[in-house]
Amino acid sequence: MTRPSRTLLSLAISVASAATFTAVPAQALYKVVGPDGKVTYTDQPSVAPEGKVQSVGARGSVANDVAALPFELRQATQRYPVTLYVAPDCSPCDAGKQLLRQRGIPFAEKLVTTADDSNALQRLTGTTSLPAMTVGAQVVRGWQREDWMSYLDAAGYPKESRLPANFPQGKAEPLTEARQAAPAPAPQQRAAPAPAPVAEPAPPPSGIRF
Repeated sequence: MTRPSRTLLSLAISVASAATFTAVPAQALYKVVGPDGKVTYTDQPSVAPEGKVQSVGARGSVANDVAALPFELRQATQRYPVTLYVAPDCSPCDAGKQLLRQRGIPFAEKLVTTADDSNALQRLTGTTSLPAMTVGAQVVRGWQREDWMSYLDAAGYPKESRLPANFPQGKAEPLTEARQAAPAPAPQQRAAPAPAPVAEPAPPPSGIRF
């Protein structure tokens, strides 16, 4: 029995990957800051009234307007939006970004720089390794060119760039909002000492008048 060719094997992988794609709505992630300052992450926006909720982005969200894209690219972008998670000074992240740009894939770029970002990344992708990419509801962990190409093929993205030359790619955004430190309490001013009571003059000796 002969071994299947690499082409047939790649095709089988692509077909299997395509079968796993479903039209799952983008899943938002929320950062909840409790009254005690404790931070948690959840996909449920409803919290206790005293809690503070901040949206930290949605899986597969694309900030750009896709109405002007060619039909095939627009269909793939709307059904399986791509989000790229990167860190500064990350060579594999730069390689992944270059691939998406060369192939003409509209994508949202999220920066992971803080502990809050790492926690949110773990919640969204199940890993803290970078780069990571989501294609619709599918998570691609780590940089492997062939894997990334297979997922994009299965999602129906054109193999060659059809992105309009003037289409603006969004700027990289922090994955979570920076948590502002609470302002230091103003120093309390010391109350001025009460004035000393004025001593009443002693009564004059008996029999002397002024």
